[in-house]
Formats: sequence, C-alpha cells, structure tokens
Amino acid sequence: MASPVVVNEPLKVGFVYIGPVGDFGWTYAHDLGRRHMEANLQDKVKTTFVENVNEGADAERVIRQLALDGNKLIFTTSFGYMNPTIKVAKEFPNIFFEHCTGYKRAANVGTYLGRFEEPRYLTGMIAGKMTKSNVIGFIGAYPIPEVVRGISAFAQGMRVTNPQAKVKVLWAQTWYDPAKEREAAQALVNLGADVLTQHTDSGAVVQLAEEKGIYAFGYNTDMSKFGQKAHLTSAINKWGKFYTDKALAVMTNAWKSQDVWDGIGQEMVDISPMNQVIPTDVQQLVNAKRDEFIQGTAHPFDGPVKDQKGVVRVPKGKVLDDKQQLAMDWYVEGIEGSIPQDKS
Repeated sequence: MASPVVVNEPLKVGFVYIGPVGDFGWTYAHDLGRRHMEANLQDKVKTTFVENVNEGADAERVIRQLALDGNKLIFTTSFGYMNPTIKVAKEFPNIFFEHCTGYKRAANVGTYLGRFEEPRYLTGMIAGKMTKSNVIGFIGAYPIPEVVRGISAFAQGMRVTNPQAKVKVLWAQTWYDPAKEREAAQALVNLGADVLTQHTDSGAVVQLAEEKGIYAFGYNTDMSKFGQKAHLTSAINKWGKFYTDKALAVMTNAWKSQDVWDGIGQEMVDISPMNQVIPTDVQQLVNAKRDEFIQGTAHPFDGPVKDQKGVVRVPKGKVLDDKQQLAMDWYVEGIEGSIPQDKS
C-alpha cells in the first residue's frame, strides 16, 4: 500500500515525453495537459518533464531517475514505455505511475487512453460532405489496432454523410517523419484524394493540402497554422482534466490502479474549432453527433457494422465492445486496400 502524501508540501509530478514539446502534436498535447494541471493546482504541485526520451533502456533510466528525485506521481506518455514503467514501478511501490496507451497494470500502475474513435468519426462525417472526388486519403503510422480502429471509425462517419466515398490508406511506417508523411500524402493526391487525414504527428500533410488547394484534418492538436484554408478541423487529445484528477487522487490518498479509456464526454478527446468553409448544416450535423457521444447515446461502431467483404461484424442493436476494439485487425466497408501483416 502506497503511503499517504503530506499535503502541505507540493506534490512532485514527473512526465516522460517521446518527442520535443514543440508547439503541435502528441507530446505538445501532453505538455498542455501538464500546464493545465499546474494552472488548476498551482502551488500544490511541482512538475518536471523530460523530453526526447527513447523507448527502452533510455526510458527506464529516466523513469527511475524521476522516482529517485522524489516524484510521487509519474506519467509515461508513449506505448513503448510500458515495460520500463512496470519494471521501475516494482522498485518503487510507494510511487504512483500512469502509462498512456498501454495495457499492463500493477498495484501502483494505471493506464489511460483517449477514445479517439469519437473525433475520428466526426472528421469522417465532415470529409464525406467536403469531398468532390469521393476519394479520401488516410496516412497511417503503423498497422496496429489503435490506428486501424481510427481509420475504421473515420470511414464509419464518412459513410453516414456519403456512402459513395472511399478511404484509401497508405502507411508511412513512422509516427513522425515530415518527409515520409508528405510523400504518402502526395501519393494519395495522385490517386485522386481531395481530402487528407492522418494518424501521424507532423504538419506536413496539412501543408501539402494547402499547396494543392484541397482539404485536410490535423491530429493530436489543432494544426490549422499549417494550412488556414486546407485545415477543416483536428482530432485532438485533451489530457489536462485527467492529469489534474489523478494528482488530486494522490493528494487525498484516493488513487487507484485503473484502465481509463475516456471520450469527448470526459474531456479527454475532441475536435478543434471547425473551419467556416464547412457548411452550417454539416457543422450542425457534426455537433449533434458530438452531443450524442457526450451523452453516451451513440457509439462510433453502432451496429450493424460490416467489414470490407460485407460480413456483418456487429449486429444491429450491438456495439463493438472495448475488447474487440483493442484487438481490431479488420477494416469496415468503405476502405480500400488490405492491412499489412508486418506489424513492425
């Protein structure tokens, strides 16, 4: 059992980041969450972050050092930090750890993840209405369930507003590489795509769309600065409320090891402000669906859901449950191409 924290001292909270903080993307979103927590809790917390930490041995060393430095709560914000987090947590049973996107827990380790399929679905709805060619390009990072689920959620939303449209997918085989992302985006434009979206982390896709006079969606944080005309909205992460709540839980000795998977209603994900080029009726449609997600009356994978071959994977009246989503290795209808078997 972890010992209670002395409340009259600030709670020391550490963060481990995969990339530079910068001013957009995955790591920036986590740092905005850290700042949100600081603004809310002020002198009750003292935060430290370490950026550009490679997965593996480097991560283990950094996490251990944050523990040795007296941080009582440590957030590790990349999938590849999972095993190092579990290993270090065993050495420090009185320190609490939260690992983002992982699936391994311990008495003093919890996990957290945003229900990104909700904003993905909303961007798909917009894409279906904004495409003229009926070809929408999706740049994926790696063919893992998290990305496959996002592509399928996007297609689900697209088919609501435009059943004739198709999603074409190209794999960049990287989370962040502006040159590779741009190359994939250009290839999709060559295949007829006039709307682009991404599960990668640079602004290169939106920049290319701006140059080509087509539309695009950003990812992780608002990417409108990369293309004021092209950028329709971004599917964004919002970690601030979660970070604040977990710090308060430690302060009040109420922290529990949990798998937290929260959506728009819990303020963990959302879409950024919509470009006013999107027709008002489309914005209203999107906002209505967003409200349904918040209220829990809609799900991105409400049945019936068919796969590419027309096989019903989710019958009417059912939804794709969390276990099925976390292992998702198939595309819904409306997506062209196959999922690469090489998961490297």
